Amino acid sequence: MKFSQVLPLAALSSAFVLPAEEVLREIAIEDNHRQNGWNEDVAEAKNDAVAGFKKHFEEVTDTSKHAWGTIVKTSKSALDEAFELASNTADTAEDKFYDAASGIESWLRTEGDDFYDSFDGPHDGPPHHDPDHGHRPHPPPHHGPHTPPNQTVYQLISESKYTTKLAKLINKYDDLVETLNSTKANYTVFAPTDKAFEKLPEHAHEPSKEVLKAILSYHVVDGFYPAARVLVTHTAPTLLESTHLSSEPKPQRVAFKITLRGLTVNFYCRIIAVNIFGTNGVIHGLDSIIIPPPSVINIVDLLPGEFSTLELALGKTGLLETLNTTDHAGGTLLAPSNFAFQKLGPKINAFLFSQYGLKYLKALLEYHVIPDNTLYSDAFYKAGSSEEDHGIPKGIYHVDLPTMLKDRSVAIDIFRYGGYISMKVNAFSRVTIQDGIAKDGVIQVVSDVIVPPKNIGGPGKEDVQYWDGEEMSVGELKERLEPFVAKGDL
Repeated sequence: MKFSQVLPLAALSSAFVLPAEEVLREIAIEDNHRQNGWNEDVAEAKNDAVAGFKKHFEEVTDTSKHAWGTIVKTSKSALDEAFELASNTADTAEDKFYDAASGIESWLRTEGDDFYDSFDGPHDGPPHHDPDHGHRPHPPPHHGPHTPPNQTVYQLISESKYTTKLAKLINKYDDLVETLNSTKANYTVFAPTDKAFEKLPEHAHEPSKEVLKAILSYHVVDGFYPAARVLVTHTAPTLLESTHLSSEPKPQRVAFKITLRGLTVNFYCRIIAVNIFGTNGVIHGLDSIIIPPPSVINIVDLLPGEFSTLELALGKTGLLETLNTTDHAGGTLLAPSNFAFQKLGPKINAFLFSQYGLKYLKALLEYHVIPDNTLYSDAFYKAGSSEEDHGIPKGIYHVDLPTMLKDRSVAIDIFRYGGYISMKVNAFSRVTIQDGIAKDGVIQVVSDVIVPPKNIGGPGKEDVQYWDGEEMSVGELKERLEPFVAKGDL
């Protein structure tokens, strides 16, 4: 399936924003500060950032409440009004996001649940049954006289002057129309405006009917996700089923991120209008079309500023060709950034990329590939499991997952506190960028190259010693990797 028919991968490359090396350095410094206690400057930046974002969200919420309050049974312009209000406040809203982001990541790291709980009050939403795992939407807040919505999400989209192109495409599929018109379940639709379609190349060929339906299905999340829930959610399942994420078909997911551009879907689609309620769900407006994601290897190739060293290493060891297929049943790539490789030092890098060191480099890279298990920050498509998905519980979640490196697993700890999620590998390497959604798995960007543990228990014993980032010589690295290198190659 070639998504380049719809949007050139080059455009996706420029939109899929990851931090530059300088940002990663700042995050690393931030980790050190956290270990020794927040210093006053970081704490002050954090408080200012949280306050700025909270103020912005309250204004967005007020806007959505106003849109709700003006709905009457005879009205057919709820979606139009929401987009008009969003358009009028877009510039100032984006400025506030830039101001709030001055603390880099610290504005996401709150001291507790209070910040998130303030958004988790009465959930605006339709009052009927919600099958989404017990997350039943609450009635709208009593902030003034209002009339509940009397149109489905499909009717709202089809009658809005801002979503005429989206409605035209949905109308090509009777089953999709029936789904979005049904009140048997709740759905969340991320609706690109007509202006979003204008971003497509003028002479782009219309994709096949199969590809087009996949794109449309990828804009619909199964369940009720008002803005307050989107804000504290990391990934969510869509109606697009994938056979490349597990041994059984699984929902392809979208990722929600707070970036310098605001609240986004898959890093590049900005949410510009929120909480347009229908009788069977909610609509959020987007400034771009969500393209079903490319493969893991294509994403690595698209981001040389972050992964050029990793791509070179995969190519030299033959793993690039091995992984560049969707025949596998999902997987997780723990992807070291260029900066992570630099932290190994020039001597180790020179050795690994030498002709003699390539066999060691291959073993090292295999330790970063988790086949068949697709681990997101808040969901787990477990190998061989027929369950819809295994959610990551709150608190501390630990899992040991086998890698491509024979008899070596990685230990992953996920810490969930409110809407904040932290991931660490082998209790040392932090996942700096979570949930790079891919067609055939997920990319978790790690702050360090992960070196396999060495066996310290002797033959037949499983006691291992993990590397925790201390300075390492070429000889020590070889000692750890030699058990996994073919004897004839030594």
